[in-house]
Amino acid sequence: MNSKFRYLTFSFILFLAIRLNVFAQEAITPRPSPAAIITMKYDETYVKLTYCQPHKRGRAIFGGLVPYGHVWRTGANEATEITLTGDILINGDTLNAGTYSIFSIPQQNQWTIIVNEELGQWGSYNYNKDADVIRFDVPTQKIQGTVWEPFTITFEQKNDTANLLMMWDQTKVTIPIQFLKP
Repeated sequence: MNSKFRYLTFSFILFLAIRLNVFAQEAITPRPSPAAIITMKYDETYVKLTYCQPHKRGRAIFGGLVPYGHVWRTGANEATEITLTGDILINGDTLNAGTYSIFSIPQQNQWTIIVNEELGQWGSYNYNKDADVIRFDVPTQKIQGTVWEPFTITFEQKNDTANLLMMWDQTKVTIPIQFLKP
């Protein structure tokens, strides 16, 4: 082997080793706002909600990090998405089977919840009001004595009804859901 070939081979192997190390570091470094998925099912209807969990980390949340009166992705990173295999009532409005983005507009005493048909949104930067499917207001509740470090969404289900709870810091909103018969 000539020295030029050995040099090129060594350079290529070194390049690969560096790139693999970078990929490995990216793969094991957790996201500051990790992804979370919650699900529920009733009869033939399955509901899956995918969102990312920002953390409080000592910051002022509502009215600070998440300003009042502005459209919020309802989490971090990509906009929150909900997928339904059957129709439901959400806060009394029919939401047909499909996949939707969920945005919100937090206020001190209420949030406007927005179900939007545009998917794959990063944040709320390209939010399009014309794509709204449902929009409604829900009151906020103050959580006494507890500080939710990560933004948390969960379902509380009882047979064909459920509540979708969104909690962060000392704020909670509750959205009623009713499964519809096919």
